[in-house]
Amino acid sequence: MNPAIQLLAPLALLLPAFAAVEAPRDPVRQGDPVTTPLAAPVAEQVNIEQRITIRINPRPAPMPMDPTFFAEGIEGTREPRFIERKIGKCLPVGAIKGVQPVAADRLLLIMRDERLVTAELQKGCEARQFYSGFIVKRNADGQVCISRDQILSRSGASCQITGFRLLVPGSP
Repeated sequence: MNPAIQLLAPLALLLPAFAAVEAPRDPVRQGDPVTTPLAAPVAEQVNIEQRITIRINPRPAPMPMDPTFFAEGIEGTREPRFIERKIGKCLPVGAIKGVQPVAADRLLLIMRDERLVTAELQKGCEARQFYSGFIVKRNADGQVCISRDQILSRSGASCQITGFRLLVPGSP
């Protein structure tokens, strides 16, 4: 093939773009909304959607959790180190500093004020799916609530929280 044709072929492809010049509009056309004084203005509608998700990271170094943290006092053993207390149905999302799975269906939430809260997951959900943290959709009130909000793991698992419990130090 001729080298001159190879160099001029891309220019030949651009020629139709230069030839397609739009003709000027006639401003005095009948029925044009610009020239009709009583015509309603044309309005365009724009919908803006915003989706905010909050990512809760896992603890940097997971600490091993002893099963007696959550077990009731068994005869012949010492009392549990932590006792679970009711805390309410919602927690502020901004107060959660980290998360760690601790039992088959429980996550340990480490709060910014150094409190420990357990989150019980719905039946069929495994806490180990949330080893790398979770994502929650931000609500207008800025809280995560039981039976309302779903948490998502990075692996795609989606679960609802069915209860929150505050861990308080028990008697040794």
